[in-house]
Amino acid sequence: MSTEEIDPLLTKPRFPTSKLDFCVPEKKIKHFEDVKKWEDSEAYQEYLGFIIHIGDRIKNKKISQVDSPGKAVQVCINILQILSEWVDEIPLEEQSQRFGNKAFRIWCSRVKERSQELFGCLIPLESARNEVVLYFNHSFGDETRIDYGTGHEMAFVQFLCSLFRIGVFGDSDKEFVGLKLFQKYMDLCRKIQRHYMLEPAGSQGVWSLDDYQFVAFIWGAAQLIGNRVVKPKAISNYELAEAVADDYHFFACIHYISQVKTGPFAEHSNQLWNISAVPNWEKINSGLIKMYKAEVLSKFP
Repeated sequence: MSTEEIDPLLTKPRFPTSKLDFCVPEKKIKHFEDVKKWEDSEAYQEYLGFIIHIGDRIKNKKISQVDSPGKAVQVCINILQILSEWVDEIPLEEQSQRFGNKAFRIWCSRVKERSQELFGCLIPLESARNEVVLYFNHSFGDETRIDYGTGHEMAFVQFLCSLFRIGVFGDSDKEFVGLKLFQKYMDLCRKIQRHYMLEPAGSQGVWSLDDYQFVAFIWGAAQLIGNRVVKPKAISNYELAEAVADDYHFFACIHYISQVKTGPFAEHSNQLWNISAVPNWEKINSGLIKMYKAEVLSKFP
């Protein structure tokens, strides 16, 4: 898919840019004392509120149940497809080390070089595009360390939040964004992780949910609230995970774990094993949000 195929999908979006101030994001949390400022900020509340709100909108919904995407959402899907094709186009580099293929840096450079062009029709105002695109560019991993972690996932969620904030996405897009568009992002991230052998960024090993994601589990648990068939005790059931992975974020994560990890589930995924004893998905969802706040949003460094 070429960039020329994106433009016809979208008419010029309408959003209240005159009431918004844009700036290129920069690192503000440089010292432990800055964490409290972040927790008290409007940005923190907006970001966490966005995660909770999207979770509410996708409760008891399968990914396959969403309607056709709006034009702006379809543009984002097409852009992710272009990035996926670049993974296929850029050959791996021959190197002695197993992890962290340096070809990933070439892929990241292309994303940064082309992202302004890719999002030109979606976000025509340059100042808005400069801010939003930076979140997108940081959504797939660190090109220096050649790794991926919850901070990169957070960048993509903030990218989605920003598109709602400036009116590119509307209320009717929320279910599709939380289900299908996020699934497309996860598919691309997993492809990148396996192809370029990205290392986990700041992994806590068996004491984390998995080596890469967190919001995927929060939204995945939200999807399963009210589901009378799939119970939490099935979390370690790899056969079930494979069968329902296309419909549920949570079990897509479990299915991916089954492909990249070996050994007893209780040993390599201890937190998830413990979660399987929780009686219902609502408690799992609320518990994961609390854990996300403590282990991701409030962690320093």
